[in-house]
Amino acid sequence: MQSSISTPYSNFILKKATPNDADLVVTFIKKLAKYQNMENVITTTPERIKNILEENLAEVIFGIYEEEIVSFVYFNQKNSAFTGRKGLYIDAFFVDDCVRGKGLGKYIFQYLSKYSKDKGYEYLEWACFDWNKSAIKFYENLGAKCVESLDIYRLSPENLSLNAKEFEENQL
Repeated sequence: MQSSISTPYSNFILKKATPNDADLVVTFIKKLAKYQNMENVITTTPERIKNILEENLAEVIFGIYEEEIVSFVYFNQKNSAFTGRKGLYIDAFFVDDCVRGKGLGKYIFQYLSKYSKDKGYEYLEWACFDWNKSAIKFYENLGAKCVESLDIYRLSPENLSLNAKEFEENQL
């Protein structure tokens, strides 16, 4: 892990991950997936995460409470064609049950807000399952608003390949 970020809590620090922390990142991704009942969709590997971190395509911050890693946030830059603004997108955020309610998650969001402002970003964005009422309440208490008019669509690797192949075939 890289440099530490001091916090107002004597027993809580933030640390920036390095590519060498890829195994730990995957461990926390799997913790989040278990919490969300999505363990069967995790296909990432430490090698993939290491490559992403080496290419600076994402960043990870770990939260360490009483010398134990209890939280992480995985994020990357995003921008909007409609507004012309750039921001940060939080792709994964998790705080262990044993430390929820201590203000650590709020502090991580405050840190990311400051980090965003320092980088000239204008927003912080993430997705949340509608069943996760405690997370929604937490986010709303931060002042976040849900963009209810959007549903997220994604092409799987297989469908991405099929569409690319069709494009190539049409170019002949």
